[in-house]
Parts: sequence; structure tokens; C-alpha cells
Amino acid sequence: MARILSKEISEYVGKDIELSGWVNVVRAHGKVLFLDLRDRSGIVQLVFIPSNKELYSAAAELRPEWVISVSGTVNKRPNGMVNLNIANGELEILVSHIHIEAKAKTTPIDVGGDGHEIGEESRMKYRYLDLRRGRMQKNLRSRATFIQTMRELLVGHDFAEIETPVLTRSTPEGARDYLVPSRTEKGKFYALPQSPQQYKQLLMVAGYERYFQVARCFRDEDTRGDRQPEFTQFDIEMSFIEESELMNLMEEVVVKTIEKTFPNKKFAKRFEIMNYADVMAKYNSDKPDLRQDKNDPNELAFLWVIHFPLFEKSEAENRLVSMHHPFTAPETNDIPLLDTDPSKVMARAYDLVLNGYEVGGGSIRINNRELQEKVFETLKIPKEIYEAQFGHLLEALEYGAPAHGGIALGLDRFLSILLNEPNIREVIAFPKTGDGRDLMMDAPSQVSKDQLDELGLKINIKQ
Repeated sequence: MARILSKEISEYVGKDIELSGWVNVVRAHGKVLFLDLRDRSGIVQLVFIPSNKELYSAAAELRPEWVISVSGTVNKRPNGMVNLNIANGELEILVSHIHIEAKAKTTPIDVGGDGHEIGEESRMKYRYLDLRRGRMQKNLRSRATFIQTMRELLVGHDFAEIETPVLTRSTPEGARDYLVPSRTEKGKFYALPQSPQQYKQLLMVAGYERYFQVARCFRDEDTRGDRQPEFTQFDIEMSFIEESELMNLMEEVVVKTIEKTFPNKKFAKRFEIMNYADVMAKYNSDKPDLRQDKNDPNELAFLWVIHFPLFEKSEAENRLVSMHHPFTAPETNDIPLLDTDPSKVMARAYDLVLNGYEVGGGSIRINNRELQEKVFETLKIPKEIYEAQFGHLLEALEYGAPAHGGIALGLDRFLSILLNEPNIREVIAFPKTGDGRDLMMDAPSQVSKDQLDELGLKINIKQ
């Protein structure tokens, strides 16, 4: 007899079936023993009657979170015991055989509730238990469906899913890199990518024209709000496009994905568009919350913010820095201002805002070497530095680079909003704490002297 899932039992009324899963709750009602069995699809009620003494005694020993397999007959519940408020509330399994797959100690955290009342450190330490709760199961399965739906829609638009390297080189722009020492070339380092930015542009030079990737990204930032050292973005790049074409395609993909995976959400199918200057003047923010009723958990308000400045002033460094990144193309009519008044140059950039959070950002990219070097020079990056760091990209732009642009959607933030969760850790399987620690694996951790010697490294901890 093959195992079936609890969600499938309605197809087997009056028939014998086999189920496997975790003991969710054990309770007695008179002389009858009831047990809720939990599997990946839901919960089903098992019934043990005292006339089968050996089976009844075995069931009485069961405890929450034990793993069991059972055989039995699918029956309709007696009148008065039907619960129409839950799945399988009209059915139950009269058990004829039980097998204990694995016993479980009493769990250090309760996995039956939503978990919000439990301290985060305990939840992170025992994450493999925390993930058993129904809310977390729902969140991660919704995440998987969301990603798969978006993937299928993009493939339908002739996009190719292409992986890019995780071991790359360190670059001077953006956040601090995570470094990985090389064993074979001592004293040299890889860096984990802050994004696949250069690789996806190189794929456009390579002629793939439409690329996407569910990309892992890494940034060694100081503790700052709802951030993670590693995060996931849906990364997209296209050739031969204008801003409006990319924005229209993304609207279509986002709308269809939400309609399929979160059908209860209410939102305008055409997203509002505002200039950066206008949105700042009106809301004093470039990511305003435009919902009419901010207490409605199913209301979504999307906004495209466009026409950003290409540069902003860094008071700390006393120079201009890129508002997005240094590969963002300036508005064509503003290119002469790079020589005369770069602070007035506008960017061909766009952000996607949802309910007061930036959930995506992108731009049309620079596709010729001369203009890219001009931007580096405006940023006061010395020629020897940008040649060393970006020489491969600059050279690639000399071999026929198409006009191209793209966008990256922050999946963790996007999904936390759609799932009405308070932070991104609730939609990530194994997140870090706010200060970047993995309490379950006890990372970061020390490594042996032999490992350090192999890499030619010596630890120097400043007091």
C-alpha cells in the first residue's frame, strides 16, 4: 500500500490507506483516543478504539512530534463531531496498524502556535523545529510557488535562466565584500558577489539578450534594521529595450504572479509612476506608502519612481557617489553635464516601491567604454583602480555591446510584505540574526591553525 497525503483522503472514503507524518496533538475523549497527524499537506484526525487493546496501548504511548506511519480506513465523522472550519473536518481515519518511525524528546520550543511569542534567539537556535509550525510551512511553500510562477512567466517571454559565479573578485563600490582566501594563490582573495551586476551585463554582450536568475547576494554590512548578510534577489536583464518596455514587462509578470499565488490581494493592475523630485517633494521619501487603508492586510500599492539623479553627495567622503551604481546610464541629453555640472545629471534608473518599501531597483546600463570611463572619472575613481577592478567589463564594451538594462527584485522583502510578516527572517528558511550570526550552526566560528596555515593566514585580533 502506497503512502498518501492527508489532503488526499477525501478520495478514499470507505477505503484503507497508509499515512505518515508527525504527531501533532494527542487527546482522549471518553474511552476513545484521538490523534492529529501532520504531514506536509495538512492535518488529519486518527481514531483509536479500546477494543483493539494492543493498538490502543501503543497509541496511548505516543507523544507530540513523534514520527509515525499508520494504516486505517477513511470514515466520515459522526454527527456532532464534524468541524467545517478546518480541512478534513468531516473525515477521520480508524487506525488498524501503527508503526513508530522515530521518537522525539520534548521540544525546547512550542511548534504548535505561530511562534511570535517566542524569543528570536530560541527560534533561530532550533530553527529546524521552528520551521515545523504551520505559519512557517505556509511561508516557505508560498515563497517556492511565487518563485516558480515568476520563473515560468519569464521563460514564456523567452528568457534564459543562467547561473553566475559565487566566487568572484572584490570591487571598490557598494557595501563591504565578504572575502574568501585562495589556498592555491596565497595572499589573494575571492569575494562573494553583492549582486550579479557585471556578469549579467557581460551576458548581454555575449548575445543572450534575455537573462534571469534567482541569485544569492552577500553584503558585509554593519547591523542595520531588517537586513541579512546573505539575501536573494530575482535578477533580470534585457537587451534592446527602453525603460518603459522593461517596466511594462515587469508589471505584467508581477501582476500575474501575485494573482496566481496571492489571489486575495487587492491592487491596481497598472502601477503609478512618479518622478524622484516629485515624490520627494510630496512625501519626503522616495518609497512612500500609497495604500488608501494601511490597516487592510490585503491591500497593495505599487509605485514606480523614475528620473533619479545619477549622483549624490557623500558628506563623509566629500565627493559624488553613484545613487544606484556606477554602471547606470545617464539621460542622453545630460551627458554633456558630466563635464560641467555632474550633480545635475539624471539617471535612466527606476525603483519599484510596494507599501512603503523598495522591493526592486534597476536601470538602463552604460554600453560603451568611453562613457563608462567618464562616469568612473566623475566619481574620482583613479584610472589604475578602475582598470584593475573593471578592466574586463570595459574591454567587453568594445566588442559590440547592445543597449541593455535590467532590474533586481528583493525576494525576501517582497514576500514578507505579501505574507504580512513583520520582517524578512520570517520568509527565509535559515536566516541570520540581526547581527549576522547563525545560532543553529554556531557561525561564524573559529577554524583550526592547520586550516589557517594552508591558506597562509594569521589571526590578528585587535584589543
